[in-house]
Amino acid sequence: MQDKQATERPEADTTMQLEGIHHVTCITGDAPGNVDFYTRILGLRLVKKTVNQDDPTVYHLFYADEQGSAGADITFFEYPGARGGRAGAGMVHSVAFRVASEDALDFWEERLTGEGIAVRREPGRLRLEDPEGLGLELAVSRVPDEPLVALHPEIPTDVALRGFDGVRAFSADPERSRRLLEEVLGFTPGGGADWEVRGAARGGLYGYDPPPAAAGVPGAGTVHHVAWASTMDEHEAWQRRVAGAGLRPTPVIDRFWFRSVYFREPSGVLFELATLGPGFAIDEDPEHLGESLILPPAFEHLRSQIEPVLTPLQDPRAAWAR
Repeated sequence: MQDKQATERPEADTTMQLEGIHHVTCITGDAPGNVDFYTRILGLRLVKKTVNQDDPTVYHLFYADEQGSAGADITFFEYPGARGGRAGAGMVHSVAFRVASEDALDFWEERLTGEGIAVRREPGRLRLEDPEGLGLELAVSRVPDEPLVALHPEIPTDVALRGFDGVRAFSADPERSRRLLEEVLGFTPGGGADWEVRGAARGGLYGYDPPPAAAGVPGAGTVHHVAWASTMDEHEAWQRRVAGAGLRPTPVIDRFWFRSVYFREPSGVLFELATLGPGFAIDEDPEHLGESLILPPAFEHLRSQIEPVLTPLQDPRAAWAR
C-alpha cells in the first residue's frame, strides 16, 4: 500500500530546499563510554544533555560543533545495558564526517590507533567503528559549506571534524525510494543509488548499499533515524508535501530546540525533517552547553522522578582545566 501511495506526485515546488543533514540519532547502551568516545577521542562537544521526549526515563545526548549547529549533531538515546544491534535492510549503517585533508586523515589514523581503535584507510577516507559497532567514516571534503568545528585541547582545528558528510543505508531495492527522494524531497541524483541534499547554505550525501543477508536488529551501535534540515518557514509545507505523496508523516512535533516531522521512506529508513532553530542556546548559556541536565519546559515538573533513574555523567570538559 505504501509503495503505491508513494508513487503519487505532489505538485512540484522547486523553491523549497532541505539544508542537508540536521542530525543523526543513534542508540547506546553505555552513556559514560559514549561520552568519552565522542568528546574525548573524536573531539565533539556535548551540547545538550537531556532526555528522550518519547521516553523521558532515558538520556538523549547531543554532540556537535562548538555552537551546537545542525549539520554536525550526532545524538544518542541511552538504554543502559542494551544489547548490541546490527544494521540491516531499511537501516542507516554508516555516518560520515568531513575532514579537510589527507593530512587530517594522517592525524586521525595515528590518534585512533593510539586509542586501540581499528581503522581502515582508503584514498580520501578513514573507516572505523565506535565502541558499540556503529560504522563511522572520516571523509576528505572540499565543499564550500562552513566548517562546523568543536574546540579540543588535543585536536588542532585544521584537522578537527567539520560536520556531516553524509549517511549510507541498506536497501534491497533503492528504486522504490527514488521518486520520493528526487521528486518529493528534492534530492539530486549523483549516479546509481547516491544522492546529494543541498540547500542555500549546506549540503550532505545519502546513498544505499545492498543489505547483508541477516535481518537488521535495532540496538546499541545502530542508527535510529536521520534528520534533514528545514527552515522554520517551510517546515509545515514540507509536512504537507510528504503527506501528499502518501507517506503518512506525523504532525509537526515541537521538540523545544527544533520542530520535527517523522516518516518512513519506501526503503524503510526512518526520516525526520527538523527545523533550523530555535537552537540549543535558547535555554542555556552558549559557554556552558551540555554541562547540566536540561529538560524541556513540558518535562521540568518530572525532574525529581527523572534524575534518579539516569546514569550519572560528568561534564566532559571539566577535566580540561586540570
